[in-house]
Amino acid sequence: MKTVAFHTLGCKVNTYETEAMQQLMEAAGYSCVEFGERADVYIINTCSVTNIADRKSRQMLHRARKMNEDAIVVAAGCYVESAKDKIDEDLSIDIIVGNNNKNDIVNIINEYLQNKKENKFIIDINKEIEYEEFSISKINDHTRAFIKVQDGCNQFCSYCIIPFTRGRVRSRKMENILDEVKNLASYGYKEIVLTGIHLSSYGVDFLDESYNKRMEKLTQTEESDEEFVNKNELLCLIENIADIAGIERIRIGSLEPRIIKENFIKRLSVIDKFCPHFHLSLQSGCDKTLKNMNRKYTAYEFYEGVELIRKYFNSPAITTDIIVGFPGESESDFEESRKFIEKVKFYETHIFPYSIREGTKAAKMSQIDGNEKVKRANILNEININNQKEFRDLRLGKEDEMLCEELLIKDGIEYFTGYTKEYVKVAFLNRGFKTNDIIKGKIVDFLTDDILLMK
Repeated sequence: MKTVAFHTLGCKVNTYETEAMQQLMEAAGYSCVEFGERADVYIINTCSVTNIADRKSRQMLHRARKMNEDAIVVAAGCYVESAKDKIDEDLSIDIIVGNNNKNDIVNIINEYLQNKKENKFIIDINKEIEYEEFSISKINDHTRAFIKVQDGCNQFCSYCIIPFTRGRVRSRKMENILDEVKNLASYGYKEIVLTGIHLSSYGVDFLDESYNKRMEKLTQTEESDEEFVNKNELLCLIENIADIAGIERIRIGSLEPRIIKENFIKRLSVIDKFCPHFHLSLQSGCDKTLKNMNRKYTAYEFYEGVELIRKYFNSPAITTDIIVGFPGESESDFEESRKFIEKVKFYETHIFPYSIREGTKAAKMSQIDGNEKVKRANILNEININNQKEFRDLRLGKEDEMLCEELLIKDGIEYFTGYTKEYVKVAFLNRGFKTNDIIKGKIVDFLTDDILLMK
């Protein structure tokens, strides 16, 4: 039996696609082994979000070749798209697969085995309008199922290469998503996480162009808000998944701040299965920097959205991403951003010193000194640590629930650990629980600095 090994770099969308490719290869008779083992085929699902990600992708491809000189090494994904003009020169790679050809991975490998001539399978992703249909029947993570529902991005932020490696927005048909969720529920999965390259855009390609142009100019008026919500495919998808028996939790990936409108949040708040963990990508709390990033909202508009979430949800977890040291970010710009971050009081802030991504507008802008980026990141990290502790402190004494995921032994005592709906990690004394059980109790103390104890 031939063997195949996978390695995934980058986002949850890549993780989902790797799971799908793995199941296709297994169905074709391949046995999957760990990436560090000798295999007949190595498939590296690459990332290209930064120049560093490009380098890691190349390193993994070269590592695969060294593990077995006779193996077939496949480069798939975003690095392939961004480096398609020069990737042919890499002698470590046998087959090149673009982002909308991954579902044909078995046929691609078989064709290469037959003639070893055709080895480049890349379409013009920027002209692609059809969603590449994937489905999975099992997840390596036995408690949380990530479901890809959307691909591509139309935003063109000045620092981001993704629209060029993933193409324009393409959404998966709702009936196909619901069928997959029903299948996963039948296998006992209780928590579904909806993910995509630009999740907030799910379904916009189903709607007419004039409507989408009108929505781009929306303000927070009651009429436009109501129209937006009535035609919002992501909201409809969440509501339909909530009706599927066996699914107990619905979690969503990163959202664009502009999707947060009152009726949207109000409708989410009445879905008992919805997890009140909102990851809103801020990137900067300074309006000048946001404009330079081409983020299409102001700090004030972002804050309005946060206040709406807190109006309809009791103590929701609001997390974000921040880029520090963006080209042209002065000390006063950073200070404006820092004060805004303190004002919002995020549960968790993912802080990234700006990294040049060749091929983007930001790469041509005036760059900030690397030491200054580190200094600013350290300042925000201190705020993040304090905000995390404060949010966890507020959970003490509250009734809550957790999804059992992993065993932990501390001081000779065995606990089950998992996450609340707000994605706060908690532990419960193991009383014969099983992975994937949902248990309820009261949060009474800290087990460790970052794990709360439930009884």
